[in-house]
Amino acid sequence: MFPGSIVKPGFNPLAAQTSTTLYNLFGWGQNSSGQLGLGNITDYSSPKQIGSLTDWSIFAADQGHTIGIKTDGTLWSWGGNAQGQLGLGNTANRSSPVQVGALTAWSKPSTGNYFSVVTKTDGTLWSWGYNNNGQLGLGNTTDRSSPNQIGALTAWLNVSAGYGYTSAIKTDGTLWAWGVNGSGQLGLGNITSYSSPKQVGALTNWLKVSSSYRFTQAIKTDGTLWSWGFNAFGQLGHGNTTLYSSPKQVGSLTNWLTVSASGYHTLAVKTDGTLWSWGRNNTGQLGLNNLTNYSSPKQIGALTVWNKISTGWLGDDSFAIKTDGTLWAWGKGGDGALGFGNVTTYSSPKQVGSSTTWFSVVGGQTYTIALG
Repeated sequence: MFPGSIVKPGFNPLAAQTSTTLYNLFGWGQNSSGQLGLGNITDYSSPKQIGSLTDWSIFAADQGHTIGIKTDGTLWSWGGNAQGQLGLGNTANRSSPVQVGALTAWSKPSTGNYFSVVTKTDGTLWSWGYNNNGQLGLGNTTDRSSPNQIGALTAWLNVSAGYGYTSAIKTDGTLWAWGVNGSGQLGLGNITSYSSPKQVGALTNWLKVSSSYRFTQAIKTDGTLWSWGFNAFGQLGHGNTTLYSSPKQVGSLTNWLTVSASGYHTLAVKTDGTLWSWGRNNTGQLGLNNLTNYSSPKQIGALTVWNKISTGWLGDDSFAIKTDGTLWAWGKGGDGALGFGNVTTYSSPKQVGSSTTWFSVVGGQTYTIALG
């Protein structure tokens, strides 16, 4: 998921692209914690507009909370808040967007399991919420219900929050990670957890990173794709189910453009606009019209018009936007998260409605947020 005409460096399944065009914000799927931002806790199986404002720029979603940044740089959050993941200084759920503080300097957001990590325009990095594994990067395991700065550096470019851990890229192209590491998902060559940022190797050519459930995918500036961590379903794309605790290149190609890691599967787009998937496929989330797992990249159809992608956060669904602005979804439909007005599962891409104005999409675990 992620930059250039497609995504920003470091884009992940939970954060969408920024936009200078005005778009409406929509949500659908499970809404038990108010994560759709519609002012209620009613589930919806087709897109519903969130408010009437058209000044949303970028957003992120996870297991039950959503955060968004407006074009004026203000930060807003809604949904579940038991661990203070909304950043509002309390643990009360909110079913409509609420502003986090009064600052207008927020830049790029990412959400993990009950925690949030966001960069500001000055290059500083901030976090709050659940911190049992040190995923907030603050050198401890104390939960925080309001934003806390990670260190004092002003060099953070992009961030991707996963399940109990975080990965981030600095402006110098270095890659950093912290939090839980039982499957080697931090890429540090071990399974030791860390509560403050640790550099992954010494390279300075990392461009994009996507953290997920115990595994990580990343693209370098040379267009190569790398992955590490948990691999029971072949989600790393190496043709096996072996766990790796350090970055390992996926094949030898140099034309990978964007990647999105989910709970147990991966989506990616190449520079030629083709769409690829691999990993677990129990609900058809790979889009290959079957339920077979694959441990190496498989092309979805033959089209060359795929643009932006998102995998459902820890979920078994997938989303993609074509260059014509149409939105497509497939995989598990049990919570209405695919947006088709039903709870049906689909094993190949199916268009969501008929709109051609979709700009970005982010799949949460059982719900979806999109700009269109």
